[in-house]
Amino acid sequence: MAGAHQTDHEYHLVDPSPWPALASLGAFIMAIGAIGLMKWNSGSDLILFGINLATPWLFFVGLIIVLYTMFVWWRDTIKEAHAGFHTRVVSLHLRYGMILFIASEVMFFVAWFWAYFDVSLYPNEAHQVLRAEHTGGVWPPAGVETFDPWHLPLFNTIILLTSGTTVTWAHHALLHNDRKGLVAGLALTVALGLLFSYVQAVEYSHAAFEFGGNIYGATFYMATGFHGFHVIVGTIFLFICLLRALKGHFTPKQHFGFEAAAWYWHFVDVVWLFLFAAIYVWGAGPSH
Repeated sequence: MAGAHQTDHEYHLVDPSPWPALASLGAFIMAIGAIGLMKWNSGSDLILFGINLATPWLFFVGLIIVLYTMFVWWRDTIKEAHAGFHTRVVSLHLRYGMILFIASEVMFFVAWFWAYFDVSLYPNEAHQVLRAEHTGGVWPPAGVETFDPWHLPLFNTIILLTSGTTVTWAHHALLHNDRKGLVAGLALTVALGLLFSYVQAVEYSHAAFEFGGNIYGATFYMATGFHGFHVIVGTIFLFICLLRALKGHFTPKQHFGFEAAAWYWHFVDVVWLFLFAAIYVWGAGPSH
Protein backbone atom coordinates (compact mmCIF):
# COMPACT_ATOMS: atom_id res chain seq x y z
CA MET A 1 0.00 0.00 0.00
CA ALA A 2 2.84 2.37 0.77
CA GLY A 3 4.26 1.93 -2.71
CA ALA A 4 0.89 2.74 -4.29
CA HIS A 5 1.14 6.34 -3.06
CA GLN A 6 4.71 6.91 -4.26
CA THR A 7 5.28 8.91 -7.43
CA ASP A 8 7.63 7.88 -10.19
CA HIS A 9 8.00 11.34 -11.74
CA GLU A 10 9.62 14.67 -10.80
CA TYR A 11 6.54 16.81 -11.23
CA HIS A 12 4.75 18.34 -8.26
CA LEU A 13 0.96 18.02 -8.25
CA VAL A 14 -0.03 20.80 -5.86
CA ASP A 15 -2.79 20.34 -3.29
CA PRO A 16 -6.10 22.21 -3.76
CA SER A 17 -5.53 25.83 -2.74
CA PRO A 18 -7.88 28.82 -2.19
CA TRP A 19 -5.16 31.37 -3.03
CA PRO A 20 -5.67 31.66 -6.83
CA ALA A 21 -9.37 32.42 -6.35
CA LEU A 22 -8.66 34.85 -3.49
CA ALA A 23 -5.95 36.59 -5.53
CA SER A 24 -8.37 37.04 -8.45
CA LEU A 25 -11.01 38.47 -6.13
CA GLY A 26 -8.54 40.88 -4.56
CA ALA A 27 -7.24 42.03 -7.96
CA PHE A 28 -10.82 42.61 -9.19
CA ILE A 29 -11.72 44.64 -6.09
CA MET A 30 -8.49 46.61 -6.39
CA ALA A 31 -9.14 47.38 -10.08
CA ILE A 32 -12.69 48.62 -9.42
CA GLY A 33 -11.40 50.44 -6.35
CA ALA A 34 -8.72 52.21 -8.41
CA ILE A 35 -11.41 53.59 -10.73
CA GLY A 36 -13.48 54.59 -7.70
CA LEU A 37 -10.43 56.26 -6.15
CA MET A 38 -9.81 58.34 -9.27
CA LYS A 39 -13.50 59.24 -9.50
CA TRP A 40 -13.51 60.23 -5.83
CA ASN A 41 -10.37 62.31 -6.30
CA SER A 42 -11.97 64.21 -9.20
CA GLY A 43 -15.26 64.72 -7.33
CA SER A 44 -17.24 62.40 -9.62
CA ASP A 45 -19.49 59.41 -8.88
CA LEU A 46 -19.09 55.75 -9.84
CA ILE A 47 -22.54 54.15 -9.71
CA LEU A 48 -22.72 50.37 -10.04
CA PHE A 49 -25.93 48.51 -9.18
CA GLY A 50 -27.23 51.62 -7.47
CA ILE A 51 -24.15 51.92 -5.20
CA ASN A 52 -21.69 54.81 -5.37
CA LEU A 53 -18.23 53.23 -5.42
CA ALA A 54 -16.37 56.55 -5.66
CA THR A 55 -14.44 56.03 -2.44
CA PRO A 56 -10.76 55.55 -1.57
CA TRP A 57 -11.42 52.58 0.73
CA LEU A 58 -12.37 49.95 -1.84
CA PHE A 59 -8.95 50.12 -3.49
CA PHE A 60 -7.14 49.59 -0.20
CA VAL A 61 -9.42 46.67 0.71
CA GLY A 62 -8.43 44.96 -2.56
CA LEU A 63 -4.77 45.83 -1.97
CA ILE A 64 -4.85 44.23 1.49
CA ILE A 65 -6.41 41.06 0.03
CA VAL A 66 -3.74 40.88 -2.68
CA LEU A 67 -0.88 41.44 -0.22
CA TYR A 68 -2.28 38.83 2.17
CA THR A 69 -2.63 36.33 -0.68
CA MET A 70 0.94 36.98 -1.79
CA PHE A 71 2.18 36.31 1.75
CA VAL A 72 0.29 33.04 2.33
CA TRP A 73 0.85 31.73 -1.21
CA TRP A 74 4.60 32.29 -1.08
CA ARG A 75 4.62 30.87 2.46
CA ASP A 76 3.11 27.65 1.10
CA THR A 77 5.67 27.62 -1.74
CA ILE A 78 8.50 27.87 0.81
CA LYS A 79 6.98 24.99 2.77
CA GLU A 80 6.81 22.90 -0.42
CA ALA A 81 10.49 23.61 -1.09
CA HIS A 82 11.49 22.54 2.41
CA ALA A 83 9.36 19.40 2.04
CA GLY A 84 11.38 18.39 -1.01
CA PHE A 85 8.70 18.94 -3.66
CA HIS A 86 10.87 21.33 -5.69
CA THR A 87 12.63 18.73 -7.77
CA ARG A 88 14.98 19.47 -10.65
CA VAL A 89 12.08 19.70 -13.09
CA VAL A 90 9.96 21.89 -10.80
CA SER A 91 12.89 24.24 -10.17
CA LEU A 92 13.47 24.53 -13.93
CA HIS A 93 9.83 25.47 -14.50
CA LEU A 94 9.97 28.03 -11.69
CA ARG A 95 12.89 29.64 -13.50
CA TYR A 96 10.95 29.62 -16.78
CA GLY A 97 8.11 31.39 -15.00
CA MET A 98 10.43 34.08 -13.63
CA ILE A 99 11.99 34.60 -17.06
CA LEU A 100 8.54 35.09 -18.61
CA PHE A 101 7.59 37.50 -15.83
CA ILE A 102 10.71 39.61 -16.44
CA ALA A 103 10.00 39.50 -20.19
CA SER A 104 6.53 40.93 -19.54
CA GLU A 105 8.12 43.66 -17.41
CA VAL A 106 10.48 44.47 -20.28
CA MET A 107 7.51 45.04 -22.59
CA PHE A 108 5.91 47.20 -19.90
CA PHE A 109 8.89 49.55 -19.97
CA VAL A 110 9.04 49.40 -23.77
CA ALA A 111 5.68 51.21 -23.77
CA TRP A 112 7.10 54.13 -21.75
CA PHE A 113 10.25 54.32 -23.86
CA TRP A 114 8.09 54.24 -26.99
CA ALA A 115 6.02 57.16 -25.73
CA TYR A 116 9.14 59.13 -24.81
CA PHE A 117 10.92 58.57 -28.13
CA ASP A 118 7.74 59.19 -30.12
CA VAL A 119 7.44 62.76 -28.85
CA SER A 120 11.17 63.44 -28.55
CA LEU A 121 12.18 62.27 -32.03
CA TYR A 122 9.20 63.93 -33.73
CA PRO A 123 8.50 67.11 -31.72
CA ASN A 124 7.02 68.89 -34.75
CA GLU A 125 4.35 66.20 -35.16
CA ALA A 126 3.67 66.25 -31.43
CA HIS A 127 3.46 70.03 -31.61
CA GLN A 128 0.69 69.76 -34.20
CA VAL A 129 -1.29 67.17 -32.25
CA LEU A 130 -0.90 68.67 -28.79
CA ARG A 131 -1.36 72.24 -27.69
CA ALA A 132 1.40 74.64 -28.70
CA GLU A 133 2.70 75.15 -25.16
CA HIS A 134 3.30 71.42 -24.75
CA THR A 135 6.31 71.07 -27.08
CA GLY A 136 6.98 74.28 -28.98
CA GLY A 137 8.20 72.05 -31.81
CA VAL A 138 11.45 71.22 -29.97
CA TRP A 139 12.66 68.67 -27.42
CA PRO A 140 12.87 69.15 -24.51
CA PRO A 141 9.78 71.36 -24.82
CA ALA A 142 10.38 75.09 -24.77
CA GLY A 143 10.57 76.43 -21.25
CA VAL A 144 11.27 73.08 -19.57
CA GLU A 145 14.40 72.94 -17.40
CA THR A 146 15.63 69.35 -17.12
CA PHE A 147 17.85 67.72 -14.52
CA ASP A 148 21.63 67.86 -14.80
CA PRO A 149 22.41 64.20 -15.66
CA TRP A 150 25.85 64.40 -14.03
CA HIS A 151 24.50 65.31 -10.60
CA LEU A 152 21.87 63.27 -8.72
CA PRO A 153 21.06 61.00 -11.71
CA LEU A 154 24.73 59.97 -11.99
CA PHE A 155 24.90 59.45 -8.24
CA ASN A 156 21.86 57.17 -8.40
CA THR A 157 23.40 55.28 -11.32
CA ILE A 158 26.52 54.57 -9.23
CA ILE A 159 24.32 53.47 -6.32
CA LEU A 160 22.33 51.03 -8.44
CA LEU A 161 25.36 49.59 -10.23
CA THR A 162 27.06 49.08 -6.87
CA SER A 163 23.97 47.27 -5.59
CA GLY A 164 24.23 44.95 -8.57
CA THR A 165 27.74 43.97 -7.47
CA THR A 166 26.69 43.42 -3.85
CA VAL A 167 23.78 41.14 -4.79
CA THR A 168 26.15 39.18 -7.06
CA TRP A 169 28.57 38.93 -4.14
CA ALA A 170 25.75 37.56 -1.99
CA HIS A 171 24.87 35.00 -4.68
CA HIS A 172 28.44 33.75 -5.00
CA ALA A 173 28.74 33.60 -1.20
CA LEU A 174 25.63 31.43 -1.08
CA LEU A 175 26.99 29.09 -3.76
CA HIS A 176 30.11 28.64 -1.61
CA ASN A 177 28.01 28.25 1.57
CA ASP A 178 29.45 31.47 3.02
CA ARG A 179 26.59 32.56 5.30
CA LYS A 180 28.30 35.74 6.51
CA GLY A 181 28.98 36.88 2.97
CA LEU A 182 25.40 36.11 1.95
CA VAL A 183 23.92 38.17 4.79
CA ALA A 184 26.41 41.02 4.35
CA GLY A 185 25.83 41.22 0.60
CA LEU A 186 22.05 41.19 0.97
CA ALA A 187 22.13 43.79 3.76
CA LEU A 188 24.27 46.13 1.64
CA THR A 189 22.00 45.64 -1.38
CA VAL A 190 18.88 46.48 0.65
CA ALA A 191 20.61 49.57 2.08
CA LEU A 192 21.64 50.73 -1.40
CA GLY A 193 18.09 50.16 -2.68
CA LEU A 194 16.71 52.34 0.12
CA LEU A 195 19.36 55.00 -0.62
CA PHE A 196 18.41 55.01 -4.31
CA SER A 197 14.74 55.58 -3.45
CA TYR A 198 15.66 58.40 -1.07
CA VAL A 199 17.86 60.15 -3.65
CA GLN A 200 15.12 59.86 -6.27
CA ALA A 201 12.62 61.41 -3.86
CA VAL A 202 15.06 64.28 -3.27
CA GLU A 203 15.46 64.67 -7.03
CA TYR A 204 11.70 64.81 -7.56
CA SER A 205 11.37 67.46 -4.85
CA HIS A 206 13.74 69.72 -6.82
CA ALA A 207 12.10 69.21 -10.23
CA ALA A 208 11.40 72.37 -12.21
CA PHE A 209 8.46 70.73 -14.05
CA GLU A 210 5.29 68.94 -12.95
CA PHE A 211 3.63 65.70 -13.96
CA GLY A 212 0.73 67.47 -15.66
CA GLY A 213 0.69 70.37 -18.08
CA ASN A 214 3.42 69.18 -20.47
CA ILE A 215 4.29 65.99 -22.31
CA TYR A 216 7.86 66.01 -21.00
CA GLY A 217 6.74 65.79 -17.38
CA ALA A 218 4.22 63.05 -18.19
CA THR A 219 6.72 60.82 -20.01
CA PHE A 220 9.54 61.54 -17.52
CA TYR A 221 7.55 60.74 -14.39
CA MET A 222 5.82 57.69 -15.87
CA ALA A 223 9.12 56.11 -16.95
CA THR A 224 11.28 57.02 -13.94
CA GLY A 225 8.41 56.73 -11.47
CA PHE A 226 7.49 53.20 -12.48
CA HIS A 227 11.16 52.28 -12.35
CA GLY A 228 11.33 53.72 -8.84
CA PHE A 229 8.30 51.60 -7.91
CA HIS A 230 10.12 48.52 -9.20
CA VAL A 231 13.15 49.44 -7.11
CA ILE A 232 10.92 49.56 -4.02
CA VAL A 233 9.40 46.17 -4.89
CA GLY A 234 12.85 44.70 -5.53
CA THR A 235 14.12 46.08 -2.23
CA ILE A 236 11.22 44.39 -0.43
CA PHE A 237 12.00 41.11 -2.23
CA LEU A 238 15.64 41.28 -1.16
CA PHE A 239 14.73 42.24 2.40
CA ILE A 240 12.54 39.11 2.63
CA CYS A 241 15.47 37.12 1.26
CA LEU A 242 17.67 38.66 3.95
CA LEU A 243 15.24 37.53 6.65
CA ARG A 244 15.14 34.05 5.14
CA ALA A 245 18.95 33.95 4.93
CA LEU A 246 19.16 34.81 8.64
CA LYS A 247 16.85 31.85 9.31
CA GLY A 248 19.02 29.54 7.20
CA HIS A 249 16.41 28.84 4.51
CA PHE A 250 18.77 28.88 1.52
CA THR A 251 21.26 26.17 0.58
CA PRO A 252 23.85 26.16 -2.23
CA LYS A 253 21.65 23.76 -4.21
CA GLN A 254 18.19 25.12 -3.38
CA HIS A 255 17.75 28.90 -3.35
CA PHE A 256 15.36 29.81 -6.15
CA GLY A 257 13.65 32.52 -4.06
CA PHE A 258 16.91 34.42 -3.74
CA GLU A 259 17.89 33.74 -7.35
CA ALA A 260 14.57 35.14 -8.63
CA ALA A 261 15.01 38.29 -6.51
CA ALA A 262 18.57 38.70 -7.83
CA TRP A 263 17.37 38.37 -11.44
CA TYR A 264 14.70 40.96 -10.80
CA TRP A 265 17.26 43.33 -9.28
CA HIS A 266 19.60 42.99 -12.26
CA PHE A 267 16.64 43.72 -14.54
CA VAL A 268 15.99 46.91 -12.56
CA ASP A 269 19.67 47.85 -12.98
CA VAL A 270 19.59 47.41 -16.76
CA VAL A 271 16.37 49.40 -17.16
CA TRP A 272 17.89 52.27 -15.18
CA LEU A 273 20.93 52.35 -17.50
CA PHE A 274 18.59 52.80 -20.47
CA LEU A 275 16.62 55.46 -18.59
CA PHE A 276 19.76 57.34 -17.61
CA ALA A 277 21.19 57.26 -21.14
CA ALA A 278 17.94 58.06 -22.99
CA ILE A 279 16.07 60.44 -20.71
CA TYR A 280 18.70 62.11 -18.56
CA VAL A 281 21.68 62.30 -20.96
CA TRP A 282 20.32 62.17 -24.52
CA GLY A 283 17.18 64.13 -23.66
CA ALA A 284 18.92 66.76 -21.55
CA GLY A 285 18.12 70.42 -22.09
CA PRO A 286 18.72 73.57 -20.07
CA SER A 287 19.58 72.26 -16.58
CA HIS A 288 17.79 73.30 -13.40
